[in-house]
Amino acid sequence: MASLLLIIIISFLTLQLSLSTAHSPVSFTIPVTKDAATLQYLTTLSYGTPLVPTKLVLDLGGSFLWLHCASRNTPSSSSLTTPHRSLQCLTAKTHKSTNSFLSGPVDQHHYQPCQVFPENSITGTIASEGELVEDLMALQSAESKTIHEHQSRFTCSPTSLLHGLAKGARGMVGLARSRSSFPSQVFDNFSTQRKLTLCLSSSKGVLLLGNVAYESEILKSLTFTPLVTSFPSQEYFINVNSVKINGKRLSLDVSEFNEQEGGGGGALTLISSIVPYTTMQSSIYNSFKEAFLDAAVSMNMTRVASVAPFELCFSSSQVGPSVPVIELVLQSEMVKWSIHGRNSMVRVSDEVACLGFSDGGVNLRNSIVIGGYQLEDVIVQFDLATSMVGFSSSLLTKKTKCSDFKFGSSVPAESI
Repeated sequence: MASLLLIIIISFLTLQLSLSTAHSPVSFTIPVTKDAATLQYLTTLSYGTPLVPTKLVLDLGGSFLWLHCASRNTPSSSSLTTPHRSLQCLTAKTHKSTNSFLSGPVDQHHYQPCQVFPENSITGTIASEGELVEDLMALQSAESKTIHEHQSRFTCSPTSLLHGLAKGARGMVGLARSRSSFPSQVFDNFSTQRKLTLCLSSSKGVLLLGNVAYESEILKSLTFTPLVTSFPSQEYFINVNSVKINGKRLSLDVSEFNEQEGGGGGALTLISSIVPYTTMQSSIYNSFKEAFLDAAVSMNMTRVASVAPFELCFSSSQVGPSVPVIELVLQSEMVKWSIHGRNSMVRVSDEVACLGFSDGGVNLRNSIVIGGYQLEDVIVQFDLATSMVGFSSSLLTKKTKCSDFKFGSSVPAESI
């Protein structure tokens, strides 16, 4: 009798699990826009009870979500503070430097909320206060377009931390590899694949969290390279072994940068949504600039006066689709991140287009930082389970773009 009861219980639980899995969303779509004034990428998340849409700056390297909770007209009735000595508090504090989380003395006889001091990565400012809370967050399923609510942890920031953010933004949503980042919480709550797929645009792009349909030839043809760990940072790094302009290798000693940065065989390169344009350490940039200029002159491009913040500018009447091709050579000569005209040249006026790369100085923390402009209309997929990042060629070469993304699908509309 006991054995029969056990079988019935197991069968029931198995059925419940299968039903739950069958109805669980496997991916979520989060619309992304670009603020023309600040060049920051923005999204809107709805949280609390009642749900309030809140504009946030997308931070690919941010460890967690922080927002200005006081911006709500009415406090959320579902908001819960996180205890100081809880596992959730400890998890949130392990992904930043100790200085970011210095707390005052703990009163053993009174309840202490968890203090996690958020950072505005635009200005580099760290708040002197920040309470970790848990509240409802709403997401849209990519498959059914239905709205799903889940418990999410984030930090309530002071008003002063909003300085430097795009107009109307009330915080930043961190997308880094940390266990406390917003994507990691979504992956854990919905038991979906730990994949983050980004398709930025100068207008309307998209962020996908979870499983991604592979019907598209574009997604099948992504080029993958390993993510590099640079402890204690949880940002997204890759190694660049060399840089080529029109197939000609720059004379760089990347082993020197590798020794300085602790990389794994190349120049440690950060992928960022906060930096507007790709930035290089001075010695790399100077070689890069001269090589690009030589290639441009050989292609009959006419140099004109510089336009801040850019140094190399050309007559736009001669800047078409045919401009020097930039290649970041990764783990082998066969694996390259190719950057063509759409992602290398910035049109600053009807007459002038400039090379969208800048000199980061001699003390740049990383040899190369790939900026947002170079990521636009390119599918970039971060697979946290395998520690790999995949990227497509420019979607424009396939006659589509990130703004063509069709909600309810998992690929740009014209590539299905």
